[in-house]
Amino acid sequence: MRERETDVAVVGAGGDGPALAWRLGQLGVDVTILEAGPFYGNEEWPAPNDAPGGEASGDPADLSGTLYDEQFTSREGDMNDPVTGTLRWGPADDDRPPWQRTVPQQALIAQLSGVGGTTQHYYANHPRAFVTAVDDQPQWPIDYADLVPYYQLLEEVHPVEPAPTTPKAEVFFEGARRAGYDLNEGLNVTEAGYRPFPNAISQPDERLRRDGGDGDEYRYPDYEGDTLAMHEHQGGPHPREAPFRERARRSSNVSLVPRAFDTGNVEIRPNAFATDVLTDDGPGSVEATGVEFRDTWAATTERLYADVVVLAAGCVETPRLWLNSGLPDDGWVGRGLTTHWFDFVTGIFEPGAVESLVGQPAVEPHQGQAAGSRLDVPGVGAVAVNTFAPGVTAMAVYAAGRGEWAFDRDTAGEPWDSCGRLAGRELKERMADYRRTLTLICHTDDRPRRDNRVVVDESTEDEHGPVPLVEWEPHPDDDARRDELARRGAELLNEAGAAHVHRTDAAPILLHMQSSMAMGKVLDAGGEAKNVDRLFVADHSALANGVGGANPTHTGQALALRTAERVAARYFGGVDDPVGDPG
Repeated sequence: MRERETDVAVVGAGGDGPALAWRLGQLGVDVTILEAGPFYGNEEWPAPNDAPGGEASGDPADLSGTLYDEQFTSREGDMNDPVTGTLRWGPADDDRPPWQRTVPQQALIAQLSGVGGTTQHYYANHPRAFVTAVDDQPQWPIDYADLVPYYQLLEEVHPVEPAPTTPKAEVFFEGARRAGYDLNEGLNVTEAGYRPFPNAISQPDERLRRDGGDGDEYRYPDYEGDTLAMHEHQGGPHPREAPFRERARRSSNVSLVPRAFDTGNVEIRPNAFATDVLTDDGPGSVEATGVEFRDTWAATTERLYADVVVLAAGCVETPRLWLNSGLPDDGWVGRGLTTHWFDFVTGIFEPGAVESLVGQPAVEPHQGQAAGSRLDVPGVGAVAVNTFAPGVTAMAVYAAGRGEWAFDRDTAGEPWDSCGRLAGRELKERMADYRRTLTLICHTDDRPRRDNRVVVDESTEDEHGPVPLVEWEPHPDDDARRDELARRGAELLNEAGAAHVHRTDAAPILLHMQSSMAMGKVLDAGGEAKNVDRLFVADHSALANGVGGANPTHTGQALALRTAERVAARYFGGVDDPVGDPG
């Protein structure tokens, strides 16, 4: 068995692991990240789905915009198919099936493998947690103010700015104003109100604003920044021909991985699926000493020894690895899962209604960023513009509801005209109205509950051990919050002039997953495991709750930066120039 050593071994190069690695690299700590999936846009893996390629990369010169263009095609089926697509939860070898999870209820786990993790799909929305979700809900062992310096750093380096106002955003804003909401100004939200999304997508090129461009390609360097092509869910590769780190959408592979490589202290080994956390039993304690992992191409097992181990594999795989490693469980490992209990409300507009609002006959959901505007309701959650390409719209908005078909639903007294699943002619008719459609998503402030959990399915194993079993059911209080958000969203669409409003009544979509390894329960206030020394968690599972319904990426990355300083302070001689208080 091959063995090697590093200062810190990180499991997972998704949304949060690269943030922690970058900060540790700045502090002079050597970091090796093990990532289960492929590394797209890297010269060491010119054909990442067809051949093993190299072993590891830590050189910024390896990052290739040319390969990124080749591998991220922007075609919806090519990129997004959960079984055969480039972006999926599975091995780099695309002749092999996705990795298995057991989900006993009607639910969809929306998660990706590969460097960048699910930020390869994300819309780059970076709102801060609602202040009250941290300071007034009982789960957090730290204060909101402890996160603010790390928020500010990320807002500078990504950067994070208000999303541009496109026609669909203006329809949303006008509906919010007519519904009686005020503009929320500032980043620390405490009151209900609407605002542009704080967004980690580079602003559109002024040449687009001035003349609309001179062609269909909008290639770098003639155009820089966002092309407003709603490309985010298909990998966010624009503008084409830009250097790797100049892509507009600041997913962690584009924004944070290059910065981590710039330190000279960070390397990433993709195609490396962690299967065991190695430990020593000390006097009265268990201490992490490294990670055992499987090369997904060669099917060989190797070991990486480290002074500190950090789990950043996400809300499903982090507890799975913990449990499969036989680490101590005081009853909260994998439990308390939150997921923002999503729902969709969709408005279809007649041409005249849209023309009077924005001066064009259709909403054109494909124009501009996929998201870009939101209504915050602290204590309840948020409602936001959430437009998909046509295929995902047909599935997620109209065909993936729970319960009865729409023709069996009574919507009398509700602010929506139809609710539930559509099929056949009615689905075709709704999709024929795609260009006059505006879809909103509800992000419910669901609270941690012990019964919502990730455990291992002892009856089902893959090549990496027993697979995770994920159980999530809403509490009646969560249902009530989701219903309130759906009504607020529908009323906003009606005020904007929608001719027909449809509510999805969506089945659980496990995308914004948080709190399955929560601070204050499994972890201490520094992100270190209470029952295993030198073992930290730095992904969304460490969040103590669902941050109020705000998109969790910003808080997950901020907490990862804070955890990096705690790692350095406790085990690597301290932090001379901390972003926050490293105590």
